[in-house]
Amino acid sequence: MASAATAAEVQDEDICSICLEYLTETVTIECGHNFCQVCITQHCEEWEKGTGPDLTCPQCRAQFQKGEFKPNTQLNNIVQTIKQLRTKPGKEQKEDLCERHEERLKLFCEEDGEAICLVCEKSRAHKSHTVVPIEEAAQDYKVKLQGALGPLRKELEQALALTSKEEKKTTEWQRKVKNKRETIAGEFNKLHKLLREEEQLLLQRLEEEERETLQRLQENVTKLSQQSSSLRQLITEIEEKCQQTAAELLKDVKSTLTRSQSMKLQEPEAIPTELKDLYKIPECYLDMLKRFWVDVTLDPDTANPELVLSEDRKRVRLGDTRQDLPNNPERFDTYPEVLGAEGFPGGRRYWEVEVGDKPEWMLGVCRESVSRKGKSSNSPRNGYWTVQLRDGEYFACTSPITPLPVSVRPRRVGIFLDYEAGEVSFYNVTDRSQLCTVTDTFSGTLRPYFYPGGNARGENAAPLIICPVPAQAGGNLCP
Repeated sequence: MASAATAAEVQDEDICSICLEYLTETVTIECGHNFCQVCITQHCEEWEKGTGPDLTCPQCRAQFQKGEFKPNTQLNNIVQTIKQLRTKPGKEQKEDLCERHEERLKLFCEEDGEAICLVCEKSRAHKSHTVVPIEEAAQDYKVKLQGALGPLRKELEQALALTSKEEKKTTEWQRKVKNKRETIAGEFNKLHKLLREEEQLLLQRLEEEERETLQRLQENVTKLSQQSSSLRQLITEIEEKCQQTAAELLKDVKSTLTRSQSMKLQEPEAIPTELKDLYKIPECYLDMLKRFWVDVTLDPDTANPELVLSEDRKRVRLGDTRQDLPNNPERFDTYPEVLGAEGFPGGRRYWEVEVGDKPEWMLGVCRESVSRKGKSSNSPRNGYWTVQLRDGEYFACTSPITPLPVSVRPRRVGIFLDYEAGEVSFYNVTDRSQLCTVTDTFSGTLRPYFYPGGNARGENAAPLIICPVPAQAGGNLCP
């Protein structure tokens, strides 16, 4: 016969999780949980009325089919045995006794919410309280507890449904992120491939152009060398003839003079040495630079008194008269120069400047520590990295200056600073070509540099205009 310890070990298994009573006519559903046959049947009927999307186990929420119950005779017998053990106290079991009076707890005090004995009822502590038989109170509260189960089960069902929904959203979100990650990787792989192919194509074109042009130039050199050799021979022949006796000199002299008169230098074929307009920066590259576009403004404290800045500090032009401004240490006092207000101690930055049809200008970056007083050369040695238009020619302000071949006049210039790489690149935004890249090792803070040029004949009055940051720019300042 089962002992009290055995009954305690199976206590959780002999109660129906629906009615919270001992299992009656126990049945087992597909997931392995046990219920009263009446309770699980009623649960199925409620589901048919539309209480939930799927018929699930009240205990673990696993789905099962209506009517798929299996009688559990063995568990039913165990439950009956446990019921008998609990209703007949044995040696190891004690009746519920009052701790003060050692009497059986037969009553329930409504006010204090506790079980009491008959002696407690007569005491002053409970004399005026409402008391009822303990079994009656237990039955009443059991009804109330069972009434509370319905709303709680609905809350649980809703919580489980929401949990399932959130889990599905989590799975769906992870799937979307995975797909997007694969898409990004795939698109950039294609882009890398296209860029490599474009690079190879441009290098191949450049190599072919180099080979063809060098061949034609070499042919010119060969032809000129041949003519030089013929001229040397004829000059030597004439010089020797002039040293001969009269009779020898006059021998074939007319033939010699005829050859000298017919010996005319044939100038070589004019071969252009400007590179063909084939080597454009891929459109996607300039678009990618927009990720690093920053909002540059002019610093009025650095502006030479001859310059006029707009109120929004986005335009600068040469004024008609020199302004009376404080000669503070930051201000340029000799040339019409001005700096951007933003300092760049590192990272990547990009901005564009509208130069229009101005015949003279200079743009780039400089160290924040450059001298603002007196004359100085705008070269890397002095902390300037710039390009300039002057006298109709474009050049990088290196030491010595580097002429820049420009086939299409830039009306807008893009400047890209890669501080850690030690590069400042300049782009002709008008035809999406690169003007040049100046390399160096940077230190300290760099600032945008602007020189709108002189205006001796009144032909350079138009301003330099800092272009606004486009809406799609990423503003990524990371290196």
